[in-house]
Amino acid sequence: MTEMRLQKYLAMNGVDSRRKCEELITSGRVQVNGKVVTILGTKVDPDRDEVHVDGERKRTGRRHYIALYKPPGVVCTTNDPAGRPRVVDLVANIPARLFPIGRLDEDSEGLLLMTNDGDFAQKVAHPRYEVPKVYRVVVKGEPEPAALQKLREGVWLYDGKTAPAKVFVVRTTRELTTFTVTLQESRNREVRRMLANVGLRVTKLLRDQVGPVRLGTLKRGEWRPLTPWEIELLQRTPAEHAAHGTQPTTGPAGGHGPRREFGGRPGRARPVRGAPRGGGPRSGGPRGGGARSGGPRSGGPRGEGPHNSGRGRGREQGSSPRNGPRGPRR
Repeated sequence: MTEMRLQKYLAMNGVDSRRKCEELITSGRVQVNGKVVTILGTKVDPDRDEVHVDGERKRTGRRHYIALYKPPGVVCTTNDPAGRPRVVDLVANIPARLFPIGRLDEDSEGLLLMTNDGDFAQKVAHPRYEVPKVYRVVVKGEPEPAALQKLREGVWLYDGKTAPAKVFVVRTTRELTTFTVTLQESRNREVRRMLANVGLRVTKLLRDQVGPVRLGTLKRGEWRPLTPWEIELLQRTPAEHAAHGTQPTTGPAGGHGPRREFGGRPGRARPVRGAPRGGGPRSGGPRGGGARSGGPRSGGPRGEGPHNSGRGRGREQGSSPRNGPRGPRR
């Protein structure tokens, strides 16, 4: 393995983010081959050098990348003096020190990415990569169109104006309104502060998607490993997405399971109308290819007939809808 910067090596081993690792180095808490190193940019060879942080040796091990459904009431910090439930407690069975990429406040729930790869975490969180995040929000009453427009244009907060958001209304009743908010930046409690700025009272907030990764059928407290495709796509810059013809928020068909309906049970995948239940191959050959069979229905029991591309269950070749198989023409 080739040499790399010390802070990168520490981040890759899940010590902390690269910026925090730089602070560890400059504060004299890191040793290389028994000597304290305080100079940023020092390079190490992972195959030959021994690196210790606060006396504990750090070795290059297996990288973990997971998607977790953070329940409400759980905090994203790795050290909580108040003793509240932490997200790291939900993945305690993984033999590595994982940390969350970004944050979800205690009252919010939904998708949270976790890893022990600091380099990967920095790429996902860095504004240069423009990784969008999709939130589903329930607010009291029905928002005025002007309020939603302000969100789309960006609102002024104490730490500056927010980037324009994509806002789509999902459903509206007399009491509650559900809509999605898509952002490409991450600030502390940003969504809640934006909505409060335009006079909206949040009753529920759930993050449904981060880049190509969707919450899918995960339940509260459950997690799954990211797929190699998701890991690769999360690290692409907008220019790389354009070069590969991909979209940062779009996954391959069927790649992540059905999308979750907000606030309910995991949604079930609805079969395409006219699709075969058994998933068998098309019988009878291509359309228009050869004479009508004139025989009985082929393909086994009901539900294993041909797939008609969502246009409903088609007629079998050579059959009449009412009188069964056709005889020879006279």
